[in-house]
Amino acid sequence: MSLIIFDCDGVLVDSEPVAHGLLAQMMTDLGHPMTTAESVQKFTGRNLADTLPLIEGVLGRSIPDQIGEHYSRLLLERLRRDLKPVAGVKEAIAMLRHPRCVASSSSLERIHLSLEVTGLASLFGSNIFSATQVPHGKPAPDLYLLAAKTMAVAPDDCVVIEDSALGAAAGCAAGMKVIGFTGGAHVTGDAARHLAAAGASPVIFSMAELPPAVERLISRLETPRQP
Repeated sequence: MSLIIFDCDGVLVDSEPVAHGLLAQMMTDLGHPMTTAESVQKFTGRNLADTLPLIEGVLGRSIPDQIGEHYSRLLLERLRRDLKPVAGVKEAIAMLRHPRCVASSSSLERIHLSLEVTGLASLFGSNIFSATQVPHGKPAPDLYLLAAKTMAVAPDDCVVIEDSALGAAAGCAAGMKVIGFTGGAHVTGDAARHLAAAGASPVIFSMAELPPAVERLISRLETPRQP
């Protein structure tokens, strides 16, 4: 049996422009002007625990509690109001014949909210995994290994769908096949190169390409191994 593991932000839902727009706004309000594109470049793919030290390193000080709480609330409000699924993702998932799950750097609360708002929750049920459940976030393999273990599938029978180089590196470190995806609204021109350098192969540019790419990889996984 094979398992398809989806990252969430930038793969299933187009949340990155919203999240990084707010993060850039917070940085600017705290005295370090930053654009959404710069936030994407610096912070995409990381969980909150790994992102906060980077933010504080850039600022040279801690984030005031009230500021962090304000922007956390604002993010959830914006996601409820504005979040959309990645174009074509529902149709692509409907064509996949294999078990699937979500493994994301976001919190469980944010993952569930994102899937519910975009109408994707029923496609995954309870098969949701967050970096908050493991000691080390991406690019460490912990999250993907947790997903495989819980779903009772060997890592080398898993295919990961990722939009970030950190996530692709995590999937490869877990011993899984990784498909890079560059169809999210936040993606920059050099994203495909970064994904490939991190081990993603193939790299696809739209969800219409996903089902055949998955089937090609899985057909290789299901080829009888030589003794």
